[in-house]
Amino acid sequence: MSLSKRSLAELIGTFWLVLGGCGSAVLAAGIPELGLGYLGVSFAFGLTVVTMAYAIGHISGCHLNPAVSIGLVAGGRFNAKELPHYIIAQVLGAILAALLIRTIASGMEGYAGGLASNGFAEHSPHGYSMMAGLIIEIVMTAMFLFIIMGATDKRAPAGLAPLAIGFTLVLIHLISIPVTNTSVNPARSSGPALIEGGIALQQLWLFWIAPIIGAVIGAMAYKAISQPD
Repeated sequence: MSLSKRSLAELIGTFWLVLGGCGSAVLAAGIPELGLGYLGVSFAFGLTVVTMAYAIGHISGCHLNPAVSIGLVAGGRFNAKELPHYIIAQVLGAILAALLIRTIASGMEGYAGGLASNGFAEHSPHGYSMMAGLIIEIVMTAMFLFIIMGATDKRAPAGLAPLAIGFTLVLIHLISIPVTNTSVNPARSSGPALIEGGIALQQLWLFWIAPIIGAVIGAMAYKAISQPD
């Protein structure tokens, strides 16, 4: 499969992830008595990964996340020369999804412009500090990559990787939405931040640095323990 087709698959897949995850947070989470809440948003993000993994996993590997792509390079599972194409495609998909969410959400009276952006301190859902945000994003992304590496190992049960990875993302969101609104994905953070601007854009740096550090740690940890003695 050509790199251009694989990159297009990543764009579409990341578009779906942000539309499904951030879209559920913006459009459906806060409806009084009927809203999805944190549990529903967590499952929405996980389901986007499960569905796209089955749809495009055989085409592009279904990374949908610059940190995942970088982690897979660190773990020896992806060609570093292809990183720029994947990362650009992922960020573009996220931006397109954020634009669509804003277009739809602005059709409701009283919409204030939020796009489920990530943040810390005054932009954290529950006021968690920058250090708390940094730590949780590193740890959650490290565990995400560790599980991705294990679930996609040739020795793992065939066909079940999408479920393991999707449910991991659900769990990650259940833990960390209150802290940072959960990133573990620089593209997911970039789409809403670039459209919202303001504090979301000012704090975007953390949601590139922390997931990338975590991804490399997780991938290298799995690589180290999975080698035969």
